[in-house]
Amino acid sequence: MEYIILLIALVVIIWSADMLVAGAVDIARRYHVSDFVIGAVIVGVGTSCPELFVSSLGAFQGQVDVAIGNIVGSNIFNVFFILGLTALVMPVEAPRENRRFELPFCIGLSLLLTLLAFNFFDGTAPVIGRIDGLVLLALFATFMYISFRRDKSRDVGQSAEQTKDKPKPNVWLAAVKVLGGLVLLVTSCHYFVDSAIAIAKAWGVSEAFISITLIACGTSLPELAASIAAAAKRNTQLALGNIIGSNIFNIAFILGICSQISPLRGGGITFVDYAVMIAASIMPLLLVRNGRLSRVAGAIMLAMFVAYNAYLIHNI
Repeated sequence: MEYIILLIALVVIIWSADMLVAGAVDIARRYHVSDFVIGAVIVGVGTSCPELFVSSLGAFQGQVDVAIGNIVGSNIFNVFFILGLTALVMPVEAPRENRRFELPFCIGLSLLLTLLAFNFFDGTAPVIGRIDGLVLLALFATFMYISFRRDKSRDVGQSAEQTKDKPKPNVWLAAVKVLGGLVLLVTSCHYFVDSAIAIAKAWGVSEAFISITLIACGTSLPELAASIAAAAKRNTQLALGNIIGSNIFNIAFILGICSQISPLRGGGITFVDYAVMIAASIMPLLLVRNGRLSRVAGAIMLAMFVAYNAYLIHNI
């Protein structure tokens, strides 16, 4: 029965993600907002709702390995697997302005999370406390403010000129697509993750391993479906924004909230896991050539994902 639920949930995830992306693109075109910002804010934050739900629940229940492992694993999966696979489907555009702000911001957050997780600043027992969480939340608010200010300051006259002869999308219908897609994504991911955990536990796998692999991959399925759908529509800036926005939201907002619920001690999450997360945040910058991530770059990221999971399986 669990396998049937898993399959049905996967089908709903793919369908609802396509609906979400279509609605987000329509909103972007109607208000001349850049595809990257729509991807980072609306799609990126929206598709991270499963991570928010799972990590917050883990914090409430005292399952801190789930709360932290879900985020670390999701960020690794988002870049190495989703962005890698997306680049294989369609080379991903990475404009200079995004390489100068959003990508470095994500790298900085990954480094900061690692330092906070091992209490580099005060040398006490490893824990992400409430003060640490407030810092992360403040950084998230800063990111949102700067993103909208930078997008608003761009010259949208050319965008308006290019779209003046095209029919304007129905905003209300687009909003229904976005909200409906999000609701279906979150619901289907909930069933997918529950089924995956039940199957894994039946195999006798540890909580830390489940959180950083099965749960992390499961809660990242909306990002996967949304990014592939965006790439299939040749909207790769939205796909990149989805990944970067999700990773920033995961660290700064979700762990910021979770640490207010309960101080986080991720004893089962090792330094290697954090190091791989940092590497994942850096790789898109390193692999950009001529303003885009090529299919070769996608293959490299997928290979790194396979190598990391081989390491995890070897050390179960």
